[in-house]
Parts: sequence; C-alpha cells; structure tokens
Amino acid sequence: MSAREQYWDHEVGFLVVGSGAGGLTGALSAADRGLDTLVIEKASVYGGSTALSGGGIWVPNSPALLRAGLGDSRAEVRAYLDAVVGDRVPSRNIDRYIDAGPRMLEFLESTSPHMRFQWCPGYSDYHPEKPGGRPRGRSIEPLPVDLKQLGADEHLLRPAALATPPGLFITSKDFVQLNMVTRTWKAKRAALRTGLRAVKAIVLRRHMDTLGRALIARLRLALRDAGVPLWLDTPLRSLVTDESGAVLGVVAERDGREFRIRARSGVLLATGGFEYNQAMRKRYLPEGGRDNFSAASTDNTGDGIVAGEQIGAAVDLMDDAWWMPSFQRPDGGNQVLVSERSIPCSLIVDQHGTRFTNEASPYVTFVHAQLVGGHEPAWLIFDGKAKRRYPIGGIVPGQKFPAAWLEDGLIRTAATPAELAAEIGVPVAALTATIQRFNGFARAGYDADFGRGLSAYDNYYGDPSLPRPTLDTLDKGPYYALRVRIGDLGTKGGLVYNDNAQVLRDGGTVIDGLYATGNTSAAVMGNDYAGAGATIGPAMVFGYVAARHAAGER
Repeated sequence: MSAREQYWDHEVGFLVVGSGAGGLTGALSAADRGLDTLVIEKASVYGGSTALSGGGIWVPNSPALLRAGLGDSRAEVRAYLDAVVGDRVPSRNIDRYIDAGPRMLEFLESTSPHMRFQWCPGYSDYHPEKPGGRPRGRSIEPLPVDLKQLGADEHLLRPAALATPPGLFITSKDFVQLNMVTRTWKAKRAALRTGLRAVKAIVLRRHMDTLGRALIARLRLALRDAGVPLWLDTPLRSLVTDESGAVLGVVAERDGREFRIRARSGVLLATGGFEYNQAMRKRYLPEGGRDNFSAASTDNTGDGIVAGEQIGAAVDLMDDAWWMPSFQRPDGGNQVLVSERSIPCSLIVDQHGTRFTNEASPYVTFVHAQLVGGHEPAWLIFDGKAKRRYPIGGIVPGQKFPAAWLEDGLIRTAATPAELAAEIGVPVAALTATIQRFNGFARAGYDADFGRGLSAYDNYYGDPSLPRPTLDTLDKGPYYALRVRIGDLGTKGGLVYNDNAQVLRDGGTVIDGLYATGNTSAAVMGNDYAGAGATIGPAMVFGYVAARHAAGER
C-alpha cells in the first residue's frame, strides 16, 4: 500500500527513534539540511545509554584534537583500524567513519555554541602498540555544562548512574588524576581545584554536569535552538512499508494508543541494543555473558533491531557486546570496574584461584579472555595497602566498604590469603601461590605471565608514583576479594548497514527509507574497541551520515 493510501496521525520529513547521542546528532544534522525532524523516545526521560556513560568520543582528527596539535594522517588512522577491526566489517564503512567523523564534529561546533569539546590528555588508544595506535590517545569529551540552561528539560534528562555531592562535577580528565589523591601532589592540586569549583557552582547556583549527561544536555540545547521536538513516552511498535518494501514511517504508541507517523525522507533507528531483553541475550550471547549485569539503559530491549528484522533486515555481531567487568551492588545496581583493574596491589583470579589474563587490559579484551576460558566466577583480590591508597568501586581511601556489601558477600575479607581463599571457595594453595608469583613479578618490575603494564593503556589508570604503575606487591593485610561479574556497556550486534547508514537485507539490497546507528546497528568496531568513546563516536558519525543521505547528499 502506498503512503497516500495509508492513514497517518502525524507526518514529518525525518524521524529519529531514540534520544542517545547518535539519534540526537542525526536529528540535528537533518534539521540543518532543512528536513522537518522529530525525535521519539520510548522512556519518560531522554539520553539513552549515552547519559549513563563517560561521554567520550573516539573520532580521529576531530577539531578538539587538531587544536591540541594531535592531527593524524589518514593512513595512520586506517592502519590502526585495520589492525583493531580487521576484515570483520565492510571496508567502505570504516572509510566513511574515518572521513565523516571530523566533518560531523566540525558541523556540531560550527552549528551550535553549545557543542564544545576537549581532549582527554593521555587517555591512550586501547591498543596503542598496534600500527597507527596512539599512546596519547584520540578521545575527546564534552566540556562541563550548566543544566539550568535546559529549563524544564533538565528534570527529563536521564539520571546519572551514581549520585554525586551537590556542586561536584568531574570530567574524565579530572577523574584519572583524582584517583591518585593519596599518592601524588598533582592529584592533590586537582582535588583542590575540583573542590573550589564545586563551591563556586553552589554559590552561583549552577547545576553543573559532565560526561555523558553533559553531551546529551549540549545536544538537547542545540536541538531546541533548531526547533526539533522530542516526544517522550513514545515507544516504537513496528515499521510501515509499501509494496516494494521501502519504509514509509512507523507505528508508535502515544498516549496509550497506536500512533502512525509518516517519515517522507526516512527513519533513523537509534534505539540502543538488546541488553535488557533476556530472551535475546539467551538466544544470541555466549555462555557466561547471558546473565544481565549491564550498565546500559534499562529501556534497551532491542526494539529497533526486532522491528528491522520483521521487515527483512540482516543482522550481524549478535553474539558480542561492549563487555565490561562489573559488580552488582546489593541494591541491584550494576557498577563498572575500569580503573580498579589497574590498581598495582591487586589481581583477578578465577574459580581455580589463578590469574587468566592481563587485568589492566581494555575491558572488552579482558572479558573476551574470560569468556573463552570459562573463567567464572572471578574475584578482584587486593590488600590493605590498596584499600588505603586507591578508590575501589567508588569507595574512596579511608572510607569503609558499606556494611551491606559485606553482608551480601559482594566483598569478602580475611587476615591472610589462605583464609581469603577459603572465604571465596577457591583452592588455598592456588591462591597463595598466585599471589606469591605476582609479588615476584612486582618486585622484578615485569609480569612474565601476561605482560601487565607493557601497554600505555594499562598504565593510564595506574600509580605514576611507582616504577611500574600497575605492579606492586600484595603483602599488607587485611586481604579483600570483590566479586567480579561479566557485565557490558551495551550489545554490539544489530542491523547490517552500508556506508550511508542504510539498513540492508540478507542479500545485501537496501531497505529504502531505513537507517540505523549506535547499538541498533552492527558495530563498525567489529569485535574489538579502538579507544574510549568508540561506541558513542561511531553512533554520532553514522547518525550524521544517515541524515545527510536522507536529505539528498550523495
């Protein structure tokens, strides 16, 4: 049935489904090209998983990197992505990502005064030792923003995963320094600046925020200036096609009833992955990764992927995720373990009481090793020295672990390694020997088993006051064990698309009028991860690309 023969409740030029960074970037790009644009969002808040994230963006040759004197040759970038991604995704998609990424960020900065970014100094690429890798990193982040500018939209922004004290706001650039507040004068100065900044925000009654919420807030401000509406509580139910299979619009739900929206130039699916669809996790994800310890939005249930499959779209990478070692608090919340895995006086063991990989490696790399070897359950083991020196699970030095963590068994403690082994149910001899062997490596300054500390990425969150930032002995009781879960930041698998972000059928033909980005699409990073922000960066790039194509750019 043609578009004219169908009934529509509402009509727009371009429809975006989902309000994460990829969707909002696509909406802003479409509006800039003159398309009457609408964003619909399933949840009662906007921001998706981006609002829960660190807000990093991995896009080589971005304006922020060029301002910092960190430009790349295209050949270097391509060599690095070839080494990281390999032939797992279409070469043309990688080319488009490399070429359109800088243009996308140039567009944002030139279009809106709200879109401002900074380099994250020294936040290494995740594989800096590979050809084209950069130890100094290519990741950027949004500048802090005063949420009061949002007005009524401030309280509709998805809440942060963890609450912060009034006035306090911390960027990724700040975080890595503050972790070492007991160890370096540089960190102490950073803590003083952060404290003074918080006092200023309180005095001036500013509602400052950073990271993923700052990115979403800035995009929302830009969209509001562009006159793009955002409808909350409007979930996607299905796609509407004509007799040729082209997408004409969507069936959504609004105010408790079916609501049909015509999209003349196309629909962009940016609904996230299937993290909170347990049936899909069980169907697609590998053994060990099916239980849900995700840090993504609880509203991500694969809606866009399912809708695409219903009209014949192909999918790929469905057995993989943006894996992240995590732990689950007694309140049911999932919390990620990023910097903790580089704590010098620590190691991670499996059910056998032995190490199985480089603990400080990139999180996807770490979990891939854990899944392949069946290393479950796993425990982060650390000593009293680590507890006194470094933040662990958001608990700062000098602060006791919550009683509920101990009562729940999330944290176990004992006077000796042997007693700790008994507490967590691993062989006493194995754990004792593992700690002794690791201590020998720490004294020698070289991890002969897994090379921990050889990569610049390993050392980013390490202790710069030590000769080897990620290596120190575990020899000061009491000893602790934190239960490590196989978590994720979202799933990697989704709809297959071409270099215009157009969704493809199994045979490779284009589904006209349908685009996808972010975790609704099969990741351009394949099975790996180039650097901090290599989820959000591609989502924004292909959202931008989709909108430009829908507006007639070729």
